[in-house]
Amino acid sequence: MSENSAAPGTPPATAPGPQPEPIRFFGTTWVGRDGGYGLRRAGVAVGSLAAAVAACLVLRLAYEGLEIAEAGSFVGILVIAMFSVCSAIAFRKTWEGFGARPKDPDREDALRGLKSIGFIGSLLAYFVRSLTEAPGEKLRRTEYETARAQFEKRRSTRTGNPAARGTSGRKRPKRG
Repeated sequence: MSENSAAPGTPPATAPGPQPEPIRFFGTTWVGRDGGYGLRRAGVAVGSLAAAVAACLVLRLAYEGLEIAEAGSFVGILVIAMFSVCSAIAFRKTWEGFGARPKDPDREDALRGLKSIGFIGSLLAYFVRSLTEAPGEKLRRTEYETARAQFEKRRSTRTGNPAARGTSGRKRPKRG
């Protein structure tokens, strides 16, 4: 195998310093926006919108099943309200997740069931975000650039021979 067999946008394994965190469907192509980044973004946008439309069709079939079963209008209203509220909450939480890490991971775990019920909201948030950038790119770019800057700062302060540096500008007395 050649040494260029790595996925596009993947940094070399021996690169010093912090490595970028991969994003689902994008890997690390978001760093340089290369390796088919634009096509991947378009594919993610189309795919998430198509999945949301398909999910709406499935929910419509389920609602028609409730009508055929003559479950009553109250049950139908409850189902519509439940999916609407859960989708709105899932959209908001997914959107917030693109901009900041969760402050309370336990609470996010507790909301996982609610977000899975409102999966259409998550898909729509993914679609809207992928129109401007890879979902979560801004957060990861900020974290990566901060880590790189800290690494370069630490690295630049360590270079050179520490014994040759004079801190106060005066000569040390010779031991005799």
